[in-house]
This record gives sequence, C-alpha cells and structure tokens, in this order.
Amino acid sequence: MSDQRRFAWLRITFGAIWAVDAYFKWQPAFFANFTSYLSGSIGDQPYLVKQWINLWIHVVGINPNLFALFVALIETAIALALILGIFPKLTVSAGVAMGIIIWSTAEGFGGPYTAGSTDIGAAIIYVLVFLALYFGHAWDDLRIIGAKKPQ
Repeated sequence: MSDQRRFAWLRITFGAIWAVDAYFKWQPAFFANFTSYLSGSIGDQPYLVKQWINLWIHVVGINPNLFALFVALIETAIALALILGIFPKLTVSAGVAMGIIIWSTAEGFGGPYTAGSTDIGAAIIYVLVFLALYFGHAWDDLRIIGAKKPQ
C-alpha cells in the first residue's frame, strides 16, 4: 500500500472520529450547556488565559445557540470533507482553526499549568493531525471512496 493510500485511510478514519464528535454536537445537551463548556475551563488559569476565555464567554453569550449551531455545522462539514476527500485546503484550514479555538478556549490551552498538570489538551493534537494529513497528501489518492484523482 502506498504512503498516499495510508494517509487517505488515516484521513477517512480521522473523518469518522470527527463525525462521532459532530454527532454529539447535535445533541440538545450541547446546545443547553454551550457557554458552560467555556466557563468551566477558567479554573486556576493564569490571568491572560482567563481574560481570553472571558472574552469568548462574552462573545458567545450574545447568542449561545447560534454559536453552538455554528460549531455543530463546522464539525459536520469537516467530518464529511475528510471522509469524502474533498476541499483539502478549506478542510485543513477549518480543522486547524477549530482545533486552535477549542484548545485556546474550552481546553484553556490545556491548563491550568500548575503542579500536577498531566497534559496539554487534545485539540492541539488535532491541529498536528490536520497538518500531517495535508503535508502527507492525504487527498491525492481518492480511489478508496471510488473517485478518480483529477488529471
């Protein structure tokens, strides 16, 4: 199996993971608790991180349901684009942006960075996977889903 084909399989698998995550975003509990996902990450964060998260809480507070809908739509679109192997640059850009936004808000940059912290958060790893898929040309071999590579 070629490296491109392996990366295509990785892309499709990653898309399936995003699809499961998107499914959870369409659940009523996500919409009902959207703002609390942000406020729950403030905890013992450093001052600047608290200010950043508070900014997002105030912005989202304007219309939490609209923002929750936007997140659900974007995650669904990313999942479909990964699985189908379409719009690589847009998909990677959206995936990287979502990963950074999630990491810097709901995950609080993976903090608090105090004694006993055990990881830096998962969303930053999503960013690296998107970049690896892009640079690994995961969109070059679309035959897995029956499409022909454009000439």
